[in-house]
Amino acid sequence: QVQLVESGGGLVQAGGSLRLSCAASGIIFSINTMGWYHQAPGKQRELVAAITDGGNTNYGDAVKGRFTISRGNAKNTVYLQMNSLKPEDTAVYYCYGLIRSTFGPPREYWGQGTQVTVSS
Repeated sequence: QVQLVESGGGLVQAGGSLRLSCAASGIIFSINTMGWYHQAPGKQRELVAAITDGGNTNYGDAVKGRFTISRGNAKNTVYLQMNSLKPEDTAVYYCYGLIRSTFGPPREYWGQGTQVTVSS
């Protein structure tokens, strides 16, 4: 029942900025963690940033100081502000959520992915 939908991907020049959005919809009891992962061709999917319901954040080493993750006021949205973009950031970005849709075990949900391409 829970669905994650990303938006905001596109093409940007190196040094530029981009803001990704992810909205969780459906019957949601609670959201433990939301975040972003990316996967470039020939590489494994890796953590970009994550944020817990309590506001604790975690960033991948490659994006520390450049990217910022935040929650929307409604707490069912998450944003990724990407600054000082590098060609190495080029990848498909996937929204991730650890979400309870009922009073039961939390489940992992993934968005469909959005392409981010950074040109040199």
